[in-house]
Amino acid sequence: MKLTRTPARQAPETIIALIDVVFFLLVFFMLIGRMDATAPFEVTPPMARTGADMPAGGITLSVGETGEMAVDGAPTADPLTALLDGLAQNSETLVRINAHHAAELRHILPLIAELEAAGAKDVALVVTPASP
Repeated sequence: MKLTRTPARQAPETIIALIDVVFFLLVFFMLIGRMDATAPFEVTPPMARTGADMPAGGITLSVGETGEMAVDGAPTADPLTALLDGLAQNSETLVRINAHHAAELRHILPLIAELEAAGAKDVALVVTPASP
């Protein structure tokens, strides 16, 4: 009696190499992909003009580190009233906001919104250029 051997089964292909390739592709595309939302149109941020002289005239609002305010050098508890009175006389008046570098935005942004609602044409934020 002659017994035949069953043919040896081929070893299954290892998928370990395929898993490595997929993992590397995943990492690659995660690194080069953008995760932030992009605008549907081109956005060019404004450039700060340093070294240019501020226009003369207008109203200067000073904001201190803790939120105290002064209009044209006179301390005031309600700066909006003084600013709006000045704008009522001439809406073309330039308003300069000179804020301390440590002043919180919660003191400044509402003023800008009120000035915009009052019809202020130009509001300039005074900045100090970084030293080289």
